[in-house]
This record gives sequence, C-alpha cells and structure tokens, in this order.
Amino acid sequence: MKKDFTPQDELLFLALGGSGEIGMNVNLYGCKGKWLMVDLGMSFGSNEYPGTELMFADPEFIEERAKDLLGIVLTHAHEDHIGAIPYFAGELGVPLYATPFTADLIRRKLDEAGLTKSIELNVINDDHGSFDIGPFNITYLPLAHSIAEGNALLIETPYGNVFHTGDWKLDEEPIIGEPTTEAELTEIGDEGVLALVCDSTNVFNPVPSGSEGAVYRGLLEEVQKHTGKRVLVTTFASNVARLQTLGDVARETGRQLCVAGRSLDRIIEVSKANGYLQDFPDVVRFDAAMGVPRGEIMILATGGQGEPRAALSRVADGNHPLKLEEGDVVLFSSRVIPGNDLAIGRVQNQLAERGIKMVTDRQSEIHVSGHPGRPELEALYGWLRPDILVPVHGEMRHMQEQGRLGRANGIEHNVVQKNGDIVRLAPGIPEKLAEIHTGRLVLDGDVIVPANGDAVTMRRRLSRDGMLIVVLDGEGGVTIEGIGIPLDEDYAEFVVEAQADVVDALMKLRKGRRDDRDAIMEAARLAARRAAQRWSGKKPQTRVILLGVD
Repeated sequence: MKKDFTPQDELLFLALGGSGEIGMNVNLYGCKGKWLMVDLGMSFGSNEYPGTELMFADPEFIEERAKDLLGIVLTHAHEDHIGAIPYFAGELGVPLYATPFTADLIRRKLDEAGLTKSIELNVINDDHGSFDIGPFNITYLPLAHSIAEGNALLIETPYGNVFHTGDWKLDEEPIIGEPTTEAELTEIGDEGVLALVCDSTNVFNPVPSGSEGAVYRGLLEEVQKHTGKRVLVTTFASNVARLQTLGDVARETGRQLCVAGRSLDRIIEVSKANGYLQDFPDVVRFDAAMGVPRGEIMILATGGQGEPRAALSRVADGNHPLKLEEGDVVLFSSRVIPGNDLAIGRVQNQLAERGIKMVTDRQSEIHVSGHPGRPELEALYGWLRPDILVPVHGEMRHMQEQGRLGRANGIEHNVVQKNGDIVRLAPGIPEKLAEIHTGRLVLDGDVIVPANGDAVTMRRRLSRDGMLIVVLDGEGGVTIEGIGIPLDEDYAEFVVEAQADVVDALMKLRKGRRDDRDAIMEAARLAARRAAQRWSGKKPQTRVILLGVD
C-alpha cells in the first residue's frame, strides 16, 4: 500500500464514524484505486460540547481523496446514516444512491440547503435493485428496521462479497415492507460471503427484538384500557410501521387522531408520497381535538426523548394547545436513547406531578427495538456463513461482544476495529494495516468547527470555572468583573482583595519590565486568577484589558 493509502489490488474497509460509538455512521470500502462510501450520518450535540447542535465524523481523509471517491450509497433514512449529507456531500461532489423513501427525505434536505442542482441523487426503485460503481456491484436487500426501506447492501468485488447489514432486525410481522427471506439470505451464503459488516447495537439482548405485529396488539390492548381518557402516544417520527399501527389502533378504538410535531408531519407526507400509510386516518387540528370527548381522541406527538422544544415537553409543562389533565395517559412507544435519560425523566416528572399516567415498554409491549438481539445475529451468521465478521455500529463493548459471539458461532476471522483503522479484508488473512487520525466536527451556530477546537474548548472551560475580566486603566486603577464565579455573598470582599493582589503584583515587576505590555498583562492575570482560586477553588478564564498604555 502506498503511503497515501490508495487501495491497490486489495479490498479495504475503513470506518470514519460509527465504530466505537452509536451514531455518525460513515464507512468506506477501497478497491482498485477507488473508494466507495456507505452512509454519511450525524449525531446530536452533547454536554461534552456545550452550545453545539449537531456532531459529525470528520471526513478529512476522504475529502483529500475525493477524486478517487466514486459515490455514496445510503442504507436507510435515519439521521445517523444520512444527516451529514447537506453539510459534506457538496464538497465531496459525488453521486448519491438511495431507495425512494430515503431519497425523498434526502432531496428535501438538499432543497433546504440549496444543493439540489449541484448533487446527483440516484433513486434505486426496485427491491433487490443492483447497480455498478467502478469495481463494486451493489445490490439493495430489504431488511426489517424501525423505518421504511431499511436495507442491507450486498457489495460484490473482485475479492469477494461483502454483506453490509446497515441497521436491521428479524421480524415475522413487519407491518411495512417485505424483508429479504431466510431462503434468499441462505442462497447468498451459498454463493459465498467474504465479510459480514454487522450492526452491534443490541448484542447484549439475549432474546429476539420482537415484531411490529406484537406492538400493534400491545398498543391496541393498552389504549382499550383507558376508556374515557385522553391518550397521547409518543414514538420516533421515522418509524413508519409504528405510525401505521397507531393509525390502525385509533380506528379500532373509535378515536380520532391528532398529530403534533413537524417531523411527524414530514414523515407522514413523505410516506404517503412513496406508497406507505395509504389508509392512514385523516387527522384533526389542535383546536378541534380539544373539543372531542376525552375518550374519543388519540394524540400522536414527538418528544419521547425529552427534547425541550418538542410537542410532548410543551404539553408536559402546559405550554401547548393540546392539553392533558389528571387521569389522562401518555404511552412511550419508544426506547430511551443513551444520554437522554435526564431529559426524559424531567418530562415524566412533570407529567407525574399533574397526575397523568405513563406507560413504557417496561409495563406493556408497546415498543420493540429495530436492532438484532443475539438470536437474530446467530441466525444471520448461520445463513450467510461469512469468512470474516466486522462488527460496526456500536460502542467498543458492543463490538467486542459481537466479536466473541461470532467466534462462538464458528466465524473464522473477527476484526474488531474502531474509527480510523484501515483493515485489509482481502487478499489473504484480514489485518489492520494502519490507523489514521479521525476526529469530530460540530455545528456551532452556523459554522462547522472541530469538536475540540478553541471555541468549544473555551466554552467548556467557561461553563466549568467561569470568567474573570481585569481592566487596568494605566494610572494604577484596577477594575475586576467576575462572571460565573460562585462567590455571591463574598463577591465584594473578593474583588477588593483581588484588586490589591493585582496592584501588588504590578509593583513587584522589575523596573525593566514595567513598560512591557505583555509582562504587565501576565502579572495581572496570574494575580487575579490566584485570588479567585483562593476564594472559590475555581480557575476561571482570565482576560486582562490594558487601557492608556502605549
């Protein structure tokens, strides 16, 4: 391999995101001098990066090799697989490939970003649709997941076939779509699978994830329990099968349906445009919903992850046109995404305080995961019989566990890689060739910046320790302003002492340095900061403003 990592007569795999974490899925396959990207996802901001909204895998590696990138193939429409497209597809400048539902959502993103005319979006219309991109032949293989048109990819190369699962599960009653059958998957295995690149999210679940058909029955039974009560159901907007189920449940229980949340409106619109939700009930407006007898309305709302601006959060704090009262019911037909526990708890506590009953998947079968448990993983291993297992889409603990599970099921080679590991899948025994630098970028306001760049790092420090501003007027006067320093009652005394410390530090400067701006500012900064640490235990970011000194 050349030092620039151009793939030679070999098949390479490189994850830029999604290996060692859940979200931000960006995977690369290299062959015959060219690269193919599978998915271009994002994640949402976290407390680790204060003030940011979105987080991305840094695409620097492939941006530097954009001339060798052939295209981006999207497995499905979840944000952790397509969310970064409006931010990076323009710079990469290559065609996109997706099935109709996914392509429709991508097109809307491109429209909003003003990129529709500059990016080629290819719609693969047929189930099991195949197409060639350079040395790669791609076939879409429908698999069940918690969104319409979840797909695995069969990637045929001169060195063997790769089965890239995307996000998936097994579902005997999928409600939406027709997943690839056991017989079809076994036939693919008979033809030979070099590598299985596989979702690891639910590897610790010892039982199958469950079916959407079972959720329909669970939701129907649960809603029937609450006669005379207003029922609100919150779920992931992208779960088209769940939306179909909820429409059917509303009809079966004699309830009119009201939908609250822009993302739900968008998904319903896109679903209908692509042949789904054709018999979805007509929905009533907020004002009309409040006039319907309590036991004859069901509200479908966003916000099951505790998002502060989503419909459920606003309903919980009474700041929404839709109202719940004591005795009404909220069904959480969704799982808790790691990291959202506190936000969800806040919303649930608000509801509980108002006497509103809540039901989650712990009390009733009203949600199932879209990712495979251990029995499903073992079934897929048996059908495909891959030579190599490459766990992806999980934290390191998930991927290591899937590696152990693969070994226990007779898969000869397991490659537990992480973001930045360049893996040669063929020819020969699979091996890690090198590790490249991978980082994270964040959307900070309207600007994409390094996640650990100066701006975000400074904001993190400010949130932890506060800020101290020292103004020197050039005539011996010192003004100190503390921001976010925990000295409410002692603040005035602290300022007096800190001012005295600064004056003393300046007096102690050697004669040759008393006219040196840098020396003056550094002496004042250190003195003020030490005073703050002495009084508060904090080390605030300290800035000195020097007035009237040339």
